[in-house]
Amino acid sequence: MRFDPATLRYDDKGLIPAIAQDEESGEVLMMAWMTREALEQTLTTKRVTYWSRSRQSFWIKGETSGHIQELVDLRIDCDRDCVLLLVRQTG
Repeated sequence: MRFDPATLRYDDKGLIPAIAQDEESGEVLMMAWMTREALEQTLTTKRVTYWSRSRQSFWIKGETSGHIQELVDLRIDCDRDCVLLLVRQTG
């Protein structure tokens, strides 16, 4: 799972789409956006961190909702412009 987030293809706003999928059931939980920094934080802490476009700030999933997402694995599509987060969601 270790890779350099700098090697991904971000859009002109520095964002990349991120799909969160339940690692056990395969259910797609959500689609959100990440920045390079959000990806780095997610890889370091294993707590999934997104970028809130409306608030223009980081958003650690579960801080307010209680639906915590723990990163199990991260996969990259062939174009390197989208990530799939396999997560264990609790709460």
